[in-house]
Amino acid sequence: MYKICLVEDEKQLNDLITSYIEKENYEVVSFTCGELAYDFVGKEKIDLWVLDIMLNTNISGYDILKKIRENDQMVPVIFVSARDQELDKILGLELGSDDYMTKPYSPKELVLRINNFIKKVYHNVDKLIYDPYEIDADKRVVKENNKEIILTTLEFDLLMLLLNNKNRSYSRDDILNSIWGDDYFGTDRAVDDLVRRLRKKMPKLNINTIYGFGYRLT
Repeated sequence: MYKICLVEDEKQLNDLITSYIEKENYEVVSFTCGELAYDFVGKEKIDLWVLDIMLNTNISGYDILKKIRENDQMVPVIFVSARDQELDKILGLELGSDDYMTKPYSPKELVLRINNFIKKVYHNVDKLIYDPYEIDADKRVVKENNKEIILTTLEFDLLMLLLNNKNRSYSRDDILNSIWGDDYFGTDRAVDDLVRRLRKKMPKLNINTIYGFGYRLT
């Protein structure tokens, strides 16, 4: 799961943007305090930053961006400003931001830009490793010690759902909606059967049963 760091000092906007990003199955670390965000830089691997320029602290977005670039030259940074000024945009780009958005902006547009950057920057990370399995998400191929494991479409979809959300608990209804869709009218026994088949083909997957609820991959 990709990790997005959001630095936005308007609490309501921070909460709103966080919810939109999380709906795209990203992990979000958010800050409303510039000093805390500044101190956080370099402590965890972040895949993309959404960074407000003007913060109600002694630390500005420019300061945080400088520190980000001292630690990581490649991580995408989307700069956000309430001022539609060319100087802000130019300075942000010169300091190393990758994109620039002016408030007010659409949360959906921000999410689209995040998705585009993640695909662009991490496009070559199509292979997932869950020892001893190697999963090619693009080709939908699973291998163990270079030997292919044949999965059905639903089995592979379930595998990707769990792999992309490790340690997250899914109810049977969640899995039904994600794999079969909202218009499926069968019983949740189909989920148990699908999990059983995936376990049989990939016995080293640590799929935990949460009795009375659903499943979790750890």
